[in-house]
Amino acid sequence: MEMRELTVVAGSFVGFQLLFSVASPLLSSAITPGYGRLPPTKLTEWNSRLVSTVHALIVGIFCLYILWFDDAVNADPVWGEPSLVKLNVAITCGYLLYDLVLLACNWSTMGDSFFVCHHLAALYAYGYVLTRGVLPYFANFRLISELSTPFVNQRWFFEALKYSRSDRMVVLNGVAMAVVFFLVRIAVMPSYWASVFATFGTPAFERLGLGAQVAWITSCIALDVLNTIWMYKITRGCYKVLTRAGERKAKDGREALSPSDKKNHVNNHTD
Repeated sequence: MEMRELTVVAGSFVGFQLLFSVASPLLSSAITPGYGRLPPTKLTEWNSRLVSTVHALIVGIFCLYILWFDDAVNADPVWGEPSLVKLNVAITCGYLLYDLVLLACNWSTMGDSFFVCHHLAALYAYGYVLTRGVLPYFANFRLISELSTPFVNQRWFFEALKYSRSDRMVVLNGVAMAVVFFLVRIAVMPSYWASVFATFGTPAFERLGLGAQVAWITSCIALDVLNTIWMYKITRGCYKVLTRAGERKAKDGREALSPSDKKNHVNNHTD
């Protein structure tokens, strides 16, 4: 790993920690008074999720820029010029290390084995990108999945502030979360794996060596299994929210048209 990437990893780690401990409390208190009424464990997770959202927006937007404008990476997905991708991956590695430390320090309230597996698999694969500059296109493609994270975090913010699950904003965010999660994590799987299989047997693939090949393929399989599990949970949750919203709307409609209401309405105008 070059000094530039190492500096970015360390700087991101420190920057996200400062965002968690200093910027998030100040910003959140200014945005909503409900933040100050949360219990300590909720405050910790709130700050963590705000950091997660900031990271996802930075990395996700950077990924789209690289995908659309970095011709060198797109022309050679295995050995293309990796400078911009390595910078983006270094930011993500700094975030993953910060988040692993945070999870370890708050395991009783925030511990999640799925997230630990996700972070370790990602660090394992991204380590090859940073140290050898290989697979820039595929590393960048995987990071596009971060664009779904802000919606997932917003769902938690609504719950922490005790918004009703039938609230319009909650329902809209839930639908957007399910749609975006599907688009950037599930729908892209066939295209991604088609590109992976297209490299098999090529000189570029053979140059990677067994270690990088195993890290690449196994981490991608692990991440896609986790994404599929999360998609299933999100779909179930979205279905329940939409069902409750539909039932409540139908109930309100029946009550508005009930005979008693009509009678009361008429009686109020008999003078």
